[in-house]
Amino acid sequence: MQYYYYIKALHLIFVVTWFAGLFYIPRLFIYHIEASKKPSPELEILSKQLKLMTKRLWNIITWPSAILCTLFALVLLHLNSGLIYQPWMQVKLGFVVLLWIYHIRNHIIYKELQRDEIKYTSNYMRIWNEGATIILFAVIFLVVLKSAINWIFGVVGIFLLGILLMLGIRLYKRLRSKNPEA
Repeated sequence: MQYYYYIKALHLIFVVTWFAGLFYIPRLFIYHIEASKKPSPELEILSKQLKLMTKRLWNIITWPSAILCTLFALVLLHLNSGLIYQPWMQVKLGFVVLLWIYHIRNHIIYKELQRDEIKYTSNYMRIWNEGATIILFAVIFLVVLKSAINWIFGVVGIFLLGILLMLGIRLYKRLRSKNPEA
């Protein structure tokens, strides 16, 4: 059963790379949205470069990482099937479903921006960017504490984190309006 730990290590590696992609893709969306307001030729140059960067991040790092992370997780659950009956794991899997929903929604936004369909503001995307952070906090606390009851305290903490993130975004917006180069 020593290979279990190799599979677990691979799962964790792809968790990290999946989250890296999910943390960075909305930032690229923000840059793309802001570039759409630039004059020519800056608009065309930035748009072309951001589309390429986004395409590479999404298709070479984020999607493969999501798939491999999930496949290794399924193998781990198969090898240690008792985990599925633990309440903390059931709650964790609920957050993983939310993560996949977040991922799919990012894919839809990615496709729209590849077609130059701007449907969101950069401020909306800054808030959206925190979705993966909140899910990551929830999952890490569940895995470390291994408690479905204590996760409630974690959720309260997540909401507090969300409030702090929103306040941070507002502060950044104020600072940026005073100094557009920030």
